[in-house]
Amino acid sequence: MSSFPRPPEGTWTQHYPELGTAPVSFEDSVSPQFYELERDAIFRRAWLNVGRVDDLARKGSWFTKDLAAAGTSILVVRGMDDEIRAFHNVCRHRGNRLVWTDTPAQESCGVSRQFACKYHGWRYGLDGGCVYVHQENEFFGIDKDELGLASVHCEVWAGFIFVNVAEAPRETLREYLGPMVSALEDYPFGLMTERYSFRAENASNWKVFIDAFQEYYHVPPLHTEQLGPVHRNPEAVFEGAHYQLDGPHRVVSTSGAEKHRFPPEYLYPSEVLLRSGNMGPWDAPPIDGELAGTNPGGVKRWGIDNFQIFPNLEILIYERNWYLSYRFWPTSHNTHVFEADLWFVPAKTARERLAREYAAVTVKEYALQDVGTLDGTQLGLESRAFASHPLNDQEILVRHFHKTVADWVEEHHAAR
Repeated sequence: MSSFPRPPEGTWTQHYPELGTAPVSFEDSVSPQFYELERDAIFRRAWLNVGRVDDLARKGSWFTKDLAAAGTSILVVRGMDDEIRAFHNVCRHRGNRLVWTDTPAQESCGVSRQFACKYHGWRYGLDGGCVYVHQENEFFGIDKDELGLASVHCEVWAGFIFVNVAEAPRETLREYLGPMVSALEDYPFGLMTERYSFRAENASNWKVFIDAFQEYYHVPPLHTEQLGPVHRNPEAVFEGAHYQLDGPHRVVSTSGAEKHRFPPEYLYPSEVLLRSGNMGPWDAPPIDGELAGTNPGGVKRWGIDNFQIFPNLEILIYERNWYLSYRFWPTSHNTHVFEADLWFVPAKTARERLAREYAAVTVKEYALQDVGTLDGTQLGLESRAFASHPLNDQEILVRHFHKTVADWVEEHHAAR
């Protein structure tokens, strides 16, 4: 694991010689056959973040999560003993999807003491145990104690709920996260409970969108209008300040534009009025203690850390004491669902609330600009006009990500 800024005589990629510098094939983003391989090798074996403890605020609260790439729906529950558990969302009797509201394919949430199957009325407790079988005497010697819901491995780290649908995960969640990500465990995520969410269905492979957030080489050409009146220059140079790899996980850190210190003529009037923008509210809420695990490269004028937790979670931590989480859920070889959540320390005044809402609108605008390129990227890759594509030094995380995907697929299917 690297923990150094890039020295003048080297490049980031040279610090990880196993990645090489050759052009990279993106066949893994267009092949239906490869998608089927990675479903088995990755999404049925890796730890997947499905929510936060905030989603289960009280005993008896629950939510469902559709894991299309793993071929299942998950029911996540906070029991009366305060324990968080996960189950396959499937009735033990005839395999009906157990918990749903409007349609079986739609995710839902609520608060309950039991779950009743809509088909034949079997009921289950919050611990997954079967508590009622309709017309039980009609069956042939069944034992309700052996007819509970199918458990899914579930662990909580720093308030993030992870599941693993493998019969036997190869390692615990904390072992899987490794030292770089685990260093964030004491970061004050729990203080940031004011949430803004958005969701989009995209016509691109899940990796294509993740690639868009793995480098800042695209920022000046793509986000020109968002950089402010004085900085509108698509020829500008913007570089990540620190790149680091740890097992399958990655982080890129950037320096921050301290817009709260800029003269008004450098800013949009709305930024000045609301004291907020793409880096978040200017008036950062005070946080006691150290921001554990952040800025691993010791970047001066640090602005953002983008921790990318394999396979499909990104946590972006901002210097102004708030964070973003992104998740990318494959639904086919060229479609996926994108989820974004912005988390802030709760506002105490109307001005603070407006600053948070303006930051959420600005972040959404940035994301929409990124999304606007995805269809074109997917269509271009599917033309297979080129067998491979050159990557520069700032695209080291893209290179590492695709190598990691290939390694997981190769290892799993070689073992089989």
